[in-house]
Amino acid sequence: MSEAPRSRPRRSERRTSGRRARSPQPGQTELTRVRDSKSSRSSSRRVRSVDERSRRKTLIAVVVLVGILLAIAIPAYGAWQLLMKPQVVTEAGLPVQVEIPEGSGTREIAEILAAKGVIDNAAMFRLRARTGEIDGKLRSGVYDLATGMPYEAVVERLLAGPPVAYVTVTIPEGYRLEQIAARYEDVVGISASEFLELAKGQAQSFSAQHPYLADVETGSLEGYLFPKTYRIVEGSGASDVIELMLDQFDTEMRDVDLSQATAAGLTLHEVVTIASMVEREAKVAEERPLVSSVIYNRIAKGMRLEIDATIEYVLQANRPRLLNKDLEIDSPYNTYKYGGLPPGPIASPGLASLQAAALPAQTEYIYYVLTSEDGSHTFATNYQDFLNAKEKSREVTP
Repeated sequence: MSEAPRSRPRRSERRTSGRRARSPQPGQTELTRVRDSKSSRSSSRRVRSVDERSRRKTLIAVVVLVGILLAIAIPAYGAWQLLMKPQVVTEAGLPVQVEIPEGSGTREIAEILAAKGVIDNAAMFRLRARTGEIDGKLRSGVYDLATGMPYEAVVERLLAGPPVAYVTVTIPEGYRLEQIAARYEDVVGISASEFLELAKGQAQSFSAQHPYLADVETGSLEGYLFPKTYRIVEGSGASDVIELMLDQFDTEMRDVDLSQATAAGLTLHEVVTIASMVEREAKVAEERPLVSSVIYNRIAKGMRLEIDATIEYVLQANRPRLLNKDLEIDSPYNTYKYGGLPPGPIASPGLASLQAAALPAQTEYIYYVLTSEDGSHTFATNYQDFLNAKEKSREVTP
């Protein structure tokens, strides 16, 4: 029996052959499938919308952050440029001389220091000066500084002021005013004539600080300018050094006991006058009280002092032996011609002579004669011993 011919599969069947046909889920209708498709598309759009909003937020955050950074960075860069950036680039530690003109404010000082490389930045220096409350306290002058100095070191130097230059000058004991003036002119550069104009006739002009000078009738500061080694500030004038020496005289007189001299009726001026003669006459320290005692004893006896140093003061010269004609000079300082003390001191006495003048030795001596090459004297209580000593003195001073 023959087989019935097979029927051909339909085209639709051929398309699905080899693939499993998608079977509808149980209970799923066509309408359900349509809804699922729409829901899937809607969900995809929502995801895309969330992504876009996230990207916008991120972009906004980045823009804001960049803005913040710029808001901080630009002022910070400006502040660095203003306050921190070195104005002059140079090697640190190099010596440099800086002159701060009189009347300069902190701004001008800062600019000068920065221009020389002493500090890095003028604006920072001004800021620290203001916060450190040193505005207006920095001093003018010429300073030897260095490049790249720390702020504190620079301020310390400018607050202290420039180093003061001194000139050392020694005024020996026994100098007269003319000798003192010449020494200051030679060493310090102070005019001798200017010095003498003040020192020889204007003693009262210094009496405000030194009241005892008001009673100096001669108007001279002879004897009151204390002999010593002084450090004189460069640029000092005559009045400056005179005031300095008078201050030293006041200091030294604190160690002088004037009670005995005062009890004897002597004034300070008379004590200084006696001290100046002692200074010029006594060459050996131990003899100062002895020479002073001779002066006291002769005054007490009404005898003329007959002191060679007073004649030399008039002559403005030191002589090994006076001539007879010298003893006839008509001057109140000639103690061979006039009795009592001269009008004032004849030189600047040192402390030892001032003390000897205030506290003389208790002796009966009324004469003394230079009898030794070392400057020592022979003292005598009577005229014959004096003549004997004088004869001996010829061996020393021919």
